[in-house]
Amino acid sequence: MGSSDSPDGSHGAAVTAEDFGLKGPRGWTFRSVSIKAEPGSLIAIEGPSGSGRTCLLLALTGRMRPTEGHAEIGGLPLPRKMAAVRRISALGPVTGVSELDPALTVAEHLRERGLLQRHFDGSLRTLLRPRAERAAATRSRIDEALEAAGLDLAALPKGERTAVRDLERLEALRLSVALALIGRPRLLAVDDADLKLSDTDRAEAWKLLRSVAEAGTTVLAVCSQAPEGTTAIRTAAATTDPDAPDAAPAPESEAAPDATPGAVPANTTEATEATSEVTPEDASADTYQDTTEEGTADALAETGRA
Repeated sequence: MGSSDSPDGSHGAAVTAEDFGLKGPRGWTFRSVSIKAEPGSLIAIEGPSGSGRTCLLLALTGRMRPTEGHAEIGGLPLPRKMAAVRRISALGPVTGVSELDPALTVAEHLRERGLLQRHFDGSLRTLLRPRAERAAATRSRIDEALEAAGLDLAALPKGERTAVRDLERLEALRLSVALALIGRPRLLAVDDADLKLSDTDRAEAWKLLRSVAEAGTTVLAVCSQAPEGTTAIRTAAATTDPDAPDAAPAPESEAAPDATPGAVPANTTEATEATSEVTPEDASADTYQDTTEEGTADALAETGRA
């Protein structure tokens, strides 16, 4: 399943899953997820808040351990290669995991991520290069990421010295995406992609995510409603009954006829069923702590403070 990925890791990661599920203390967070998406796909995880969509996002990026089924990200099997999946994936904004610090400025966020990238990523040969050369390479990565995210620092109220608390919601989303793209991941995961956005800004947010996917990076995006032309995994409304019986899989979702390049056929993506309202903090809490805090290098996928 990973044969379609570029051998040098420069291409997006293919995403496949079969009967993928996670059970938390209060029941199933999600289950019966099946998907097959080519590298460079834009995949929407659609559903109401509390339906397990964020947990599914974290599980597919190697940050939560699934209970049943299996998945492969870029040919790396889950849950066996969770650490490796974390290394090829990056998180945009995820509440409680990779949030922006409202007290820091845009420049401080970019500088912090650049320092993490220089310190933890790269070969020994890269680390032995002159400091000025490494700094220039980092600056180039930051500029590249800002351009890909469509964030114009000069257009911000105080330029790069603008505090995160003063950013509009769409600007904050662009910053989070830029920070994630500095590491040049093969898979980008974004939570609440359409949260608190006007219709105009929502369209701009999806335009941004499509452009990232079209450039070759596979994108997973949690949303309340997926736009037309997007491959969707749908999560069901949650219940709070811990003794609720296992829910049957929902009908297969359908991809719009004008789906983006790399979108999966309509009969290959199945909906998920959630039977309890579980957050990342209390769904399979032990394995969540074990996997999100394992390895200093994994901080590159988050903010460095997760």
